[in-house]
Amino acid sequence: MSNENKLEALGRSGGGAFFSRLMNMMGGAAEEAPSAPSETPGERFRLAACAILLEIAHADDQFAPAEREHILQTLCQRFDLSHAEAEELMEASSVKREASVDLWHFTRAINESCSREEKIGFMEEVWRVIYADGTLDAHEDYLVHKLAKLLNLAHPDLIDAKMRVLSEIRGQ
Repeated sequence: MSNENKLEALGRSGGGAFFSRLMNMMGGAAEEAPSAPSETPGERFRLAACAILLEIAHADDQFAPAEREHILQTLCQRFDLSHAEAEELMEASSVKREASVDLWHFTRAINESCSREEKIGFMEEVWRVIYADGTLDAHEDYLVHKLAKLLNLAHPDLIDAKMRVLSEIRGQ
């Protein structure tokens, strides 16, 4: 099924106002959706953050249930979403991620919305997704370094975030 068909199916499936607003923000229109208000930097950040977390989770060609669950929990907690809203955000971001040829427009939204400290906090979430399945794959390692560069973070920022997450996982 093409991405356009997926979008149309999601719009018809009763995704509701939340999904329609997300699709309008991402440049796609859910069928019969009213015009959404202008997207805010926070909305762009949520879409971009979710797409990047999904990209990281798929980097090793395995989307483990632990990674999926961690992303859903993160979306609910960080963005104060219900489980259903987090699922809709994840589905909409997944369609957008699959249609994307690069990460630049996702990282641009984060760069425009976040301070350096917020971006470092986001990178900690990226490391948590990577380690949700217990391993660091070479593709994940490459991608996390690429993300740090796109987010204008220094290598020590990336490694410090990684070490904080590893300490957290080890219970230290």
